[in-house]
Amino acid sequence: MALDGMTFAVRPGRVTGFVGPNGAGKSTTMRVVLGLDTADEGSALVGGRPYASLRRPLSHVGALLDAAALQPSRTARDHLLWLAHSQGLTGRRADEVMEQVGLGSVARRRAGGFSLGMRQRLGIAAALIGDPPVLMLDEPFNGLDPEGIVWIRGFLRSLAAEGRAVLVSSHLMSELQDTAGHLVVVGRGRVVADAGVAELIAAASRDRVTLRTTARPEAMTVLAGTGATVAAVDRDTLTVSGLAAGRIVELLNGHAVPFSEVAAHRATLEEAYMELTRDAVEFRAAMTPLEPGTDREGAR
Repeated sequence: MALDGMTFAVRPGRVTGFVGPNGAGKSTTMRVVLGLDTADEGSALVGGRPYASLRRPLSHVGALLDAAALQPSRTARDHLLWLAHSQGLTGRRADEVMEQVGLGSVARRRAGGFSLGMRQRLGIAAALIGDPPVLMLDEPFNGLDPEGIVWIRGFLRSLAAEGRAVLVSSHLMSELQDTAGHLVVVGRGRVVADAGVAELIAAASRDRVTLRTTARPEAMTVLAGTGATVAAVDRDTLTVSGLAAGRIVELLNGHAVPFSEVAAHRATLEEAYMELTRDAVEFRAAMTPLEPGTDREGAR
């Protein structure tokens, strides 16, 4: 079973991140929406209608599922030109989207010679060819250089700001944290969470406090002795749960334990994701044993 009661909605006007471990059902879900796979039960609708019923479907939904899905001997412009003609559009539209994604200068080059990042841009141009209100992009950050990643972050946000519904599947939590306003987290074919990015980060942050100290063993002993949960992040950083920041300061001062910072912990989207999908990971490598006195980051 690939999908098991997978139910969620992608709203217009925002970028929705679609995340989950390998095998969670993300790509299958997108294929079902586009009619490439058929679900045994249920329905997948675009603007309230099945994809198969859409006339000139690229004017309703644009998708990038595989940047390599192109004819390598065809030029970039010709790749877009046949898509444009299939939707009753002219070559002018192909030129417009090529400029939009930054490929205008290589329009006459054969797509087979493109780098992965250039193919991603070409795939995004193809998704935009019909100026659709809905966009679905599978791993669009892959292969992009730093400049390209900065570009696509702003580009996706601008598309949502125009009122489009934008669904982005990615394994790069750091990029989604800066791009998406909402997140659908899936695991083993089910929806694990469907909430705003800020809400998920706040939930993962909980009542934890970040402590920086050069006396990590002493600080851990003092704080754990009060019943708090203390975890080492790196050589001089701890996270503490179960104690307020003010009480931590009192305890450390009372035991003459030096510290440089005590602050409310702000989780990253990656931390929130890891907590939500802990039980949904199917392929987990064994942890490498650590040398005594070494933490997970390799610091002693």
